[in-house]
Amino acid sequence: MTAPGAADGAHPLDRPVHAALTGPHASFAERRGRVLCYPADVAPWFALPDAPDAKDWADAAALAGPGGTVAVTAFREPPPEDWEVTFHAEGVQLVDAGVVAAPFPEAVRLGPADVPEMLDLVARTRPGPFLPRTVELGTYLGVRRDGVLVAMAGERLRPTGWSEISGVCTDESVRGQGLGSGLVMAVAHEIRRRGATPFLHASASNTGAVRLYESLGFALRRRTSFLAALVPGHPAAGLPESGGVHAASAG
Repeated sequence: MTAPGAADGAHPLDRPVHAALTGPHASFAERRGRVLCYPADVAPWFALPDAPDAKDWADAAALAGPGGTVAVTAFREPPPEDWEVTFHAEGVQLVDAGVVAAPFPEAVRLGPADVPEMLDLVARTRPGPFLPRTVELGTYLGVRRDGVLVAMAGERLRPTGWSEISGVCTDESVRGQGLGSGLVMAVAHEIRRRGATPFLHASASNTGAVRLYESLGFALRRRTSFLAALVPGHPAAGLPESGGVHAASAG
């Protein structure tokens, strides 16, 4: 059976950032030569060719700017020697293999007006890169207790026929109550309602998260990797403080 969004035998999840930026997220795409990326306040991810040459790296550097960060996934080519690698991790890509998707009664929709609260929750829980405009990439759902946002989950990369569940985080004060699982299944329900298939990424070392997602009905599709490097130039912060790859993050 041909995978959703596949063409000529290629699977869109093999290069999910490229597939998203040339598909449903094309309106976000910034391009220079063969290199694509999201705006810096939306997501840190770049799509480079499988075998980038010097011009491709120069184009990525121009898009990021001196001291900017170029973050890639599903990619194993080292950056040029004068680039500083700030993050590297092995990861896994999991796909819907029978998730019992359903609405979550406590969930509320989150939007641009909720971004300050979302950024505060991200700072407390560090689920992975989440930026001021990440909420624009898809549906985000959250749970409030006593008026405070304590859990959320949403969508990030959206290759044709697929949607990545990301930004999954729960405040320490309410962990163990099933809020994260409930929100993941609710976001999966929203994705399926559109006729797409949920998938997600996790750090390979985060075995607890991987086991949780498998218990919800996700299955390993492939192993992958995540890398971030600084463009030579003036110092920069690299990935956001919530950066790195954790739980359902990275594209």
